[in-house]
Amino acid sequence: MSDVTNPGPGPVRRSRDVPLLVERARAGDPRAVARLITLVESGDEVLPRVAAALAPYAGHAQVVGLTGSPGVGKSTTTNELVRALRARGHRVGVLAIDPSSPFTGGAILGDRVRMQDHATDPGVYIRSMSSRGHLGGLSAATPQAVRVLEGAGCDVVLVETVGVGQAEVEVASLADTTLVLLAPGMGDAIQAVKAGILEIADVFVVNKADRDGVDATVRDIQGMIALGERGPGEWRPQVVRAIAARAEGIDDIAAAIDKHRDWLEQHDELRRRREARAAAEIEAIALGALRAKIGSLRDGTQLPSLAAKVAEGTLDPYAAADELLTQLGT
Repeated sequence: MSDVTNPGPGPVRRSRDVPLLVERARAGDPRAVARLITLVESGDEVLPRVAAALAPYAGHAQVVGLTGSPGVGKSTTTNELVRALRARGHRVGVLAIDPSSPFTGGAILGDRVRMQDHATDPGVYIRSMSSRGHLGGLSAATPQAVRVLEGAGCDVVLVETVGVGQAEVEVASLADTTLVLLAPGMGDAIQAVKAGILEIADVFVVNKADRDGVDATVRDIQGMIALGERGPGEWRPQVVRAIAARAEGIDDIAAAIDKHRDWLEQHDELRRRREARAAAEIEAIALGALRAKIGSLRDGTQLPSLAAKVAEGTLDPYAAADELLTQLGT
C-alpha cells in the first residue's frame, strides 16, 4: 500500500461511493485510502458516512506519536521505525503533519521527501497532511485520518507532528504511546524540565547521540523523571539513545514501545486512553456543529440583536449566551 496522495485516474479519483472506497481501502488500494483521507481533510458532507463505515475497524491499530522540536530528527526516526516494523511483518501507516502556508494552507511535504525509501512498499502508506493553522502540532483531521488507516488494515499508525514547543502536546491525546525526541545541544534538557513535554512522554528518545553533551542530556531527563510523582505500578518513561541517521538504537526504541504497550494492556490503560480519545473526538465534532450553527446566525438577526443589547448594557453576556443556546435548541 504505497504512498499515493493523488489517487490518479480511474473510478476512485473523485468517487464519493463510501462503501466502494472502504472496500477497496480494506483490500489495500492506496488510491482508495488517499480518497478517503481527502474526504476527511476537506470536511466533505459524506464524512459521517465515512465514519460509520470505518467504525467496525476502530481500535485494531497501535497508534504511536512522535513529537519534538524542529531539527531533532523526527522524520529520520520515523523512516527507520517503519523499516523495523516492516521487518516484523506489520502493515504501517504514517501521517506526517507538515506546517502549512498561512496564505494558501498548503504544506511543503518535506517529511515525505525523507521517507522515499518506502514509496514503493505495498505494506506502507505515507500521507503528509497540512496543519492548516491548527495548534497542538497536528491537523484537525488527524483523528479521522487515523481511523482511515486503521480501516485500511494498518497494524501500526505512526503520527509525526509538526516541530513543536512545550505547549503543543495534542499528540498525547491521540496516541497509545508518545515518543518525545530530544537532541543534545539544542536546549532540550531545559525543555524537558517543563511540565508539558515531561508529562506527555511515554518514551524519551535522545537522538543524534553521537553529539557532545549526550550524557548530560540523558542525566537531566532521568533526573526530571525521578522527581515526578508516581503511584505503585505507574509507568516510568523510558529513555533511549539513538542515532537515527545511522539506524542505531531503532531496535531499542521499538523495544521501549513494546514494553509500554504491554504495560498499557496489563493495567487496562489502553482501554482508558482510547475511550478518552473517543470522548475528545465526539466533543470536537459536537463543538464544530455548534460553531457552524452559531456562524449561520450571523447572517440572521438573533446574534446581532443580542450583541447590540450587550453593547448598550441592557443585557449581560451570560444571559445573552443562554438565550442564544435556547434559540439553537441546546
